[in-house]
Formats: sequence, structure tokens, C-alpha cells
Amino acid sequence: MSKRRGLTPEDRELWSRVVRNTTPMHDKAKLPDPADPPRDHQPARPMPAPQPAATLPRGLRIGAASVGAKPHLHAPGPADALRAQPVRMDQKLHRQMSRGKLRPQARLDLHGMTLAEAGPELTAFIFSCHSGGLRLVLIITGKGSRAGDIGPLPTRPGALRHQVPHWLSSPPLSRVVQHVAPAHHRHGGTGAYYVYLRR
Repeated sequence: MSKRRGLTPEDRELWSRVVRNTTPMHDKAKLPDPADPPRDHQPARPMPAPQPAATLPRGLRIGAASVGAKPHLHAPGPADALRAQPVRMDQKLHRQMSRGKLRPQARLDLHGMTLAEAGPELTAFIFSCHSGGLRLVLIITGKGSRAGDIGPLPTRPGALRHQVPHWLSSPPLSRVVQHVAPAHHRHGGTGAYYVYLRR
């Protein structure tokens, strides 16, 4: 750490003018005068001596998980987060949809698009389907498994797969979207979503 430098004579003169023209907010408040010699800083307290390391029970290694410790939980993927949400549609229809037995009435493939391109496409598609009276549509995002692509967020692998559920659950799309669920493997699996629209 570099040594703290003191005030220059010009700085001291300027500070003296500030002090002379300043009214304290409280009676006891007193601004330091730069003409006063600087107060010495208190010396740092000595560090305590290191304690000897405790001996570990036999068979326990450093870094090993302790007995009964909870495992580290990772943030759920988009499909898991959607499965954890309450069902907002008819339970029988939801079961059929989850098993891939309902055929989507329309589909939108967002493969190869950036977030900036996909957002307007998704919005126009959803509103068009809703105005046409469709109920179940399929949005294909892809799984984001392009190897070696480390571009910025709009082209990063998996960006659409993570962003599309957020778009669907946020205004303006949330006004017409009733339920979002991961697609059955025959309709794209983790690289696609079923979107059930309101009437």
C-alpha cells in the first residue's frame, strides 16, 4: 500500500477558507484545521498467534463432505423450473400433453436466431396464434449444444432455451399464455416448449 501523502500548501489554504465559511450543523461539531499537525494513526493490533490445527477423526479427509451435510444444489434448468410450477390448465389435457399425445396446432422454430431476433418473432407468433383461436403451440429453441461457440449472450449456446420461458411468463405475452411446459421427446424434448394459450 502506498504511503499517504499530506496536503500541499495550496490544499491547506483552500481548506482553511472552507472551514472559515462553514457553519457547523451541531454545536459540538468541529472541522479539523489543516494547519494542525496530522494525528498519528493507531498502530495495528498484533495478529493472534496461529492455533495448532485440530486433529481430524480417523478416516475423515480434508475437503471430504461431513456426515449428514446437504449436497450442493445447482440452479434448476428451465425444464425443471417449469415442471415445478403449478399446472394452470385442465389436468387431463396436461397429462396428455406431457405424454406427447396432443398434437400442437402450430409451431415456431427459433433455431439459429439471436435473442434480439427471436424475441419479436416469438411475440408476433404467439399473438397471431391466439387471435386465430389456437390453444396448443410448440416453440422450438434447440438445446444449445453448438460446440465451440463462446460468443456474447445473444449467440451463446442455450440462451434461447433459458430466455423463452421468461418471455412467455412476462408481459405482454403473459396476458395470452396460460401454461408453459417442456415438450415431450417426440416433439423436441428439452429443446422445445409446449405453450397452452388462453381462450
